Order: sequence, then structure tokens, then C-alpha cells
Amino acid sequence: MADASPAPFVDRRDWRAKVRDWAEDVNLVPDLGQNIGSLEWFRGLATCTALCACALALSPGFRPIPAAPEPLLGQKQYQEMRSQMTTPLALGADSGRHMAPTDMVSPLAETPERPQIELSAAIGDGDSFGRALSRAGVSSNDASQVMDLVGNDVKPGKLKAGTRLDIVLGRRPTRNVPRPLDHLAFRARLDLAMELNRVNGVLQVTRIPIKVDATPLRIQGVVGDSLYRSARAAGAPPKSIQSFLRVIAQQIPIEDIRSGDRYDIILDYRRAETGDVEVGDLLYAGLGRTRGKSLDMLKWTNGDRTEWFEASGVGQRRGVLSMPVSGHVSSSYGMRRHPILGYTRMHAGIDFAASYGSPIYAATDGIVEYAGRHGGHGNYVKLRHGGGIATGYAHMSRIAASVGQRVRRGQVIGYVGSTGLSTGPHLHYELYRNGVNINPNSVKFTTVAQLTGKALANFKARLAQLKSLRVGLHTSEPAKVAQAGGVVGATAKGK
Repeated sequence: MADASPAPFVDRRDWRAKVRDWAEDVNLVPDLGQNIGSLEWFRGLATCTALCACALALSPGFRPIPAAPEPLLGQKQYQEMRSQMTTPLALGADSGRHMAPTDMVSPLAETPERPQIELSAAIGDGDSFGRALSRAGVSSNDASQVMDLVGNDVKPGKLKAGTRLDIVLGRRPTRNVPRPLDHLAFRARLDLAMELNRVNGVLQVTRIPIKVDATPLRIQGVVGDSLYRSARAAGAPPKSIQSFLRVIAQQIPIEDIRSGDRYDIILDYRRAETGDVEVGDLLYAGLGRTRGKSLDMLKWTNGDRTEWFEASGVGQRRGVLSMPVSGHVSSSYGMRRHPILGYTRMHAGIDFAASYGSPIYAATDGIVEYAGRHGGHGNYVKLRHGGGIATGYAHMSRIAASVGQRVRRGQVIGYVGSTGLSTGPHLHYELYRNGVNINPNSVKFTTVAQLTGKALANFKARLAQLKSLRVGLHTSEPAKVAQAGGVVGATAKGK
């Protein structure tokens, strides 16, 4: 039997050295962002997976810790707690308790009312006097009394938007009735303020007249780059400038107004002693031209018609036969082959090609004789103009006039369509004399108003009166004004 050989001796220091050398050669935690797919990368992935598995296995978990539930608050305890918080303030103190009762605080049986309420209201656009009072808390009975008291001075719906109403509502006997109106003050007109006060339980009205200077306002200046900008620089309101340009455009093209021309605008103007002003309509439009005839236009009422007259007393041209639609003539009056019926027959009017829905205008003043469906004409309107003359408008998509209605030249009476015997949207326009179709191009309506006698004398006197009004400041050096690109002018009032 052989002797057993002794086990080899292993020095621990040598073993640790070998392990250390192996660890230096083998990287167990490599950067997984590099060398993806290599043996070293898979070794690092295995190490990361093992560490994550160990972390999950050794996690303690998150089970809830049992505890006794909080007792629910009763209504009384809840209100007590809530009264100590800011919640009542945020909710408008609807808890009824603003603080807990103490020796210094005792609850009230009911909240006392204010002896009176002072407020200010205003009439809005499209609003009415009665609705404004109702919104302010005035009872319907008091509002009705107010309307009865001021009815002679304030017509329904005539108070301007923005009119302020100073209102005082008094004490009421019980909470079940509205507060009585104790005081109301407002500006009924530029020349009249009104106050209503309750005296011995009865509303009484006091009218306060206000002095008003009604001298017209005159604005003069020199045209620079633009008449509109020049007049605005001189203080003319935009609405007045637009009216001025419309009047001038009836006499000359606007583009003929040149730099250096002088404009003269006179407006209806009222100034109250309180400082309030009211700018009215354009009364006079003048244009001094460097080239061409100067213009003097005055607004004048002749009979029942108000219109613009030249300085010589010649008024506007009325009733001129105008284009009934914005378009071009596509078919004239006369014999033609009908595009639908296929045979030649009389075309008793003029066709104007226009886009669908374009407005159709009355060619001159008249009365609507017919409005509705009319055979091959489709939707059709016929106007009677007097003297046996009438006009017809056919193939409308929609009618905007009614039988018996009086229309003015240029008023919209319908819209272009393709109803009836029509191949596309257009207007078929006809002219009648004593009920018989005639060529629309054969008649022109031209009438001019002319003042004579006493009417002409009164007109010229008014024109001289307005042109004698003073202007506070104006330049006498048009060249400098034109260089400045605007107007050096000013507004003034006086005689």
C-alpha cells in the first residue's frame, strides 16, 4: 500500500494575487454604451441584470401601516372649524359665521340694511332709459312714474348712449319689497338737466335749463399730402371729413384735389356752459382750388327735401338714370336668338353680367309696383317713376323691396341671381313707357333743383352769414404747409 502524499500547500497570498490579477484583466462593470455586442459588453449586461435582480429581491415593499380612522365632524363642529378659516371670506361669508362667538362678539338676529344706496348707471348702445333704471334696481312702479314725469322732455329711446344716471335708492320697510327711488339726476339734452326727488313720499321733477351757444364751427386749412389727413390735423372730426368729401365728389373727382388747395368746413356746433359740446352735421363745404373752379356748397332745405346747392342756387341732379348693378352689358336691346328657347325673338331689355348675390339698385326714385315671381323673369321687381315711366329688374336671387314701398335712387331693391329663364347669374333690366317696353338707353332722367325768388334770397343770405364766421388761426404760406406734409390750421368758433 503506497503512502499517501501530503496535500500541496497553497499560500493565500499567492491566491489573492492571482484573483487580483484576474480582476485586473477582466472588467466586470464595463461601459454598456461602448463595444455593444462584444463579450465584454455581455459580461457587463449580466452583471447589471444580477444587481437589479438582487435589489428587487431584497426590497422591503410598501405595504400601508394600519392606524385608527379620524372621527367624522358633525355639522356644528364643521361650521365651527370653518369659521376660523379663510374659506368664508373666499365664498362670500356664506357660512353665516365670520368668527367664533366670544365674550366680545355676539351673533346678530339679522344683518341691518344700509339706509340708502348711491349708485351710477349708464345707458348703453341699443339700450333704453327704462331698462337702465331696471338694471340699477329701480322698481317697475317707480320707473313708470319717472317715465310719466319726464315724458314731455325725454322721448323713448332718444337718450344718447353713455348718458349717466345718478341714482339714490332709499330705505325700504321690509326686505320683501324693492327700495324706493329717492333721487335721480341725468342730462336729458345738451340744454337741459333733470332731477327727480322724493318729497313726502311723492316723486317731483326739477328741470334745470343749461345755456347753449349754437354758433357753427368753422375749420379752414391748406391741403398737404392728403385732404383727410390735413383736415384731421386741423381738428375736424372723421365723420365730418367724410361728409365733406362726399359733397365735393358730387362736383369734381376727389383725385383732382391738389396740394395747396384750401378747404373750408362749417359744422353745426353747440357748446353748453358746462363745457359739453355737440358736433352736428356738415352745413357748408368749400374748396378753393389752385387749378380749376372753386366750390361753394351749402346744405339747404327746399320744400320737403334737404340737399346741397351751389352758391348760385343750383341744386343736385336728381333722378339721373344710373347703372342698376355693378357689372358690364352682356346683351343689348333688340332681336336676338334666345339661349334657352332656341329661336330668335325680341330681347326687350339690357342684360348686365354680374356675380351672384351682387346688390341691385333702383335706377332712380320711384314706388315699387310689383315684387315677386313673374314667369320667365323669375324673381322680379317693377318700379313706377311717374309720367308713365317704369323700370323692371328680373332674375333676382332675392328681393329686398315690397309693393308700395317708396325707394330712392341707388337704394338696394334686390340681389343678382339666375331665377326664371336664365343661363347664369345676371340682371335683366327693362324700361317701360305707358306700359310698353322701350330701349333703356333712349331715356335719361335728369332733373336739377333751382332756387328762385325769395328762396334764393334766403339761401344767399344764409351762405353769406356762414362765410362771415371767423377762424381763429390759419396759415397764409401754403408752400410751407405743403413741405410739412400736412395742414397748419385751427378751429375756432365765433362771428
